Amino acid sequence: MSRWPIAVFALAIPLGAQQTSAPKPPTDNPDNVQLPPEEDKTDAPRVYSFNPLQAKKEVSVGEFYAKKGDNRAAAIRFREATRWDDGNAEAWLRLAETEEKNHETKAAREAYEKYLQISPAAKNAADIKKRIEKLTASR
Repeated sequence: MSRWPIAVFALAIPLGAQQTSAPKPPTDNPDNVQLPPEEDKTDAPRVYSFNPLQAKKEVSVGEFYAKKGDNRAAAIRFREATRWDDGNAEAWLRLAETEEKNHETKAAREAYEKYLQISPAAKNAADIKKRIEKLTASR
């Protein structure tokens, strides 16, 4: 039984020595204080650059939502596609169609006009021009 107190005492000395010898951070120099990096990236504005693969992905997800009947979500995805690739005619056309279904006449008209700017020689250009005239008259 006499061994227990000796063993406990022998283990306590090195632990206590480690605790007291630890270096303390400097508290008197506020310039050395490093702030943690911002962890919440959701508030940061999204930066768009030319990315046709991302635009194609957004168009396909938008088509999924359109087939499902959720035209609001589809319009959001088509608008994202136009931000990733401003020259994507399919995205502008699909955005215009969904905005027209959502009764957003101004947004639909602007998207149709952008579609015609990108592809003026499209097969459906005459039909698109009629739709623009209809949307302008229904203002």
